[in-house]
Amino acid sequence: MTSDPSIVGKNLMEPAPTRLPEEPELLARIEAGDVPEDLAVRFPKSSLAWALLAEDAWSEGRTIEAYAFARVGYHRGLDALRGAGWRGAGPVPWSHEPNRGFLRALFLLGQASAAIGEGDEVERIDALLKDADPTAAELLSTNRTTEG
Repeated sequence: MTSDPSIVGKNLMEPAPTRLPEEPELLARIEAGDVPEDLAVRFPKSSLAWALLAEDAWSEGRTIEAYAFARVGYHRGLDALRGAGWRGAGPVPWSHEPNRGFLRALFLLGQASAAIGEGDEVERIDALLKDADPTAAELLSTNRTTEG
């Protein structure tokens, strides 16, 4: 009996990582300098567009708007993840760039939730973020510290 080399060393109980599809049109518009408000109108299903709106609102001290935008980005990301086969748990790796919009929205939703005193939600978001990618929160925290 020979073993399958593609499964050697893998945790067969853990779901395969979910990788969202590329968004080349959105990325082209970002590169062209479109503002997040226009991106969200043009790409309303994109969690990245909503995450960008949330980040702008957060950086300007508009906590409630940041929370609302991040929540939309989170839900749009959940829709996309489910469409890509995600079943509510398992890896959503930061290393796969199209996943970053969802992870950014999720991270910012956690920050805004903490700012408005939603402790239970903060715990759920932290658990989901760690399940998705244990390195994402640290990377996002570091980026926010060095950018702001």
